[in-house]
Parts: sequence; C-alpha cells; structure tokens
Amino acid sequence: MATSTGATALNFPTQLVAEMFNAVKGHSSLARLCAAKPLPFAGATEFVFSMDGEAEIVGEAENKAPGEADFTPVTVRPVKFVYQHRVSNEFLNLTEEARIPVLQEFAAGFSAKIARGLDIAAFHGLNPKTMLASSVVGNNNFDTAVTKTVNVGSDPVDEAYESAVAAVLDNEREITGSALSPKFASAMGQIKANGISQYPEFKFGGTPERFAGRLVDINGTVNKKLSTATVRDLAIVGDFEKAFRWGYAKNIPLEVIEYGDPDGLGDLKRKNQVCLRSEAFIGWAILDAKSFARIVDTVTAGQTA
Repeated sequence: MATSTGATALNFPTQLVAEMFNAVKGHSSLARLCAAKPLPFAGATEFVFSMDGEAEIVGEAENKAPGEADFTPVTVRPVKFVYQHRVSNEFLNLTEEARIPVLQEFAAGFSAKIARGLDIAAFHGLNPKTMLASSVVGNNNFDTAVTKTVNVGSDPVDEAYESAVAAVLDNEREITGSALSPKFASAMGQIKANGISQYPEFKFGGTPERFAGRLVDINGTVNKKLSTATVRDLAIVGDFEKAFRWGYAKNIPLEVIEYGDPDGLGDLKRKNQVCLRSEAFIGWAILDAKSFARIVDTVTAGQTA
C-alpha cells in the first residue's frame, strides 16, 4: 500500500529570498561572471544574430550579392533543482520569530547547494547529486558545446591560458572573464622566472577578482567530471557576459513536509521529524560556443577531481 505524503506550503520571507540569491552570486562562477536575467517558468528564447560575411563594394550597374546574416533561436528552459533536509518536528511548535534562524540556516545551505548545482550542471552536464550525466541537461553544457580545447600537458599553465585566449580571439570573439579551478590557480601561483613569482596574486590560495584585465573566479566546480572521464577541465575562458545566459524564478517555495517518507530515510512521524524542501527553477544557455575555450588535462578514469 502506497504511503501518502502531506505537505504544508510556506514561503521564505522576502528578505530571505533576496539574501539567498545574493549568496548564490557569491558561490557560483557563472553567477559571478554573468549577471542573471529574470526567467519565466515557461522558458525564454534568445535569438543569436550573426553577420559572417563582410560588407561589399558594388560598382555602377553591378548586382548586389546576398548577405550571410543568420538568426539562430536558442531556448533557455528552466531546470528544477531540489534541496531538502530533515529537522526535528519541534520546529512546528516554534513561534514565527523562533523559526527565522532555522530558515536562515536552511537558506544558506540551499543557496550554496543550488549555486554549486548551477555550475556543475552548466559546466559539465552532470546531476550534482549523483555526479552522473543528466538527461534533463543533455548537451546544454560547456563540456559538450565548447569543442575548442587546449591541453596543458607538460607546458606551463600560463602558456595554455594564452593559447586559449588566442583561440577565442582568432574567432573574432571577445573575452570577458575566466573560470579557473583551484589546481589551475595554484599552478599559476607557482610559476617563477629567475626566482621571482610571475603571478603573485595566485600565491598562497589568493583569489584575485581580475586577471589580465578581466573578471576571474576560482571554483572547484570547474574541474568536476564523470568518474569515467579521461579529460578534466582546468579553466574556461570566454565571453560570459554576452555569449552565455542564465536566469532563475524569483518565487522559491519552501515546503514543510510532515508525513510520509519524502527522501527515503524512513517515516517522518515515526522519527519525530519534518522535512524542509526547497526548489528553484534555473535556466541557462550557451549562445555562441565559439566564444569560449576550455583548458584541460588528461586524467586516469576514476581519479578524484
């Protein structure tokens, strides 16, 4: 016989919603490098307009050749992210004022997990919970869409960075920022010439806000990968401001689930617990894959990222 689940629907106070997404921006490389745009639940369509051909000089009485402009629609569809956690059912007996600290802690945890989730899904196409390929995300991720890669090999990482920058610029695209893995940033800090550190801003775990005049963010989400993968991202450079879009729904519901077994950990009533569950709908799209390049290294399958 199926176990029924009852839920009491609540909402975060408005101030907590604002704090939550301020926190998301502080823990997601993509949120740091690209400002969010409001996204309706039904999704939104962006049109990528390109003019590949050059202007033409036409002589007197000569025919004008057709242009090479193109309109490409790219749909930004929201994906549901869920985070839930059990607390004692004494939570139900608290006054509204006493519940605020609990909600604040849950908001902090939710914001951190959803921020990481955005990066892991959009960078690598993985379900953050299982770290396996997500059929919901599909090919809408940097690892699949961005085919231009620079393998570090035994070369200094700054040379790989320069090659990645050159690859994007050669496509006549712009570079507005870089997402670096901690491993890549650490390697930058270790580069010396004649005993002098060339990039001291990266030494001792330094996290500069800008590098080479552009925004930079250092995040462990950059080098996450499938356990069977033989290639791992070390850095991603490109035009995050214009060639990437992401957005979220502003209404973030919180459910206080009192009955059933919503997470597979046993009956809530039997364990004197309630389950706090929150969901966010976040969408993203890579508008122009040629505006990005990935710096990678080769790893042994199963090697920890």
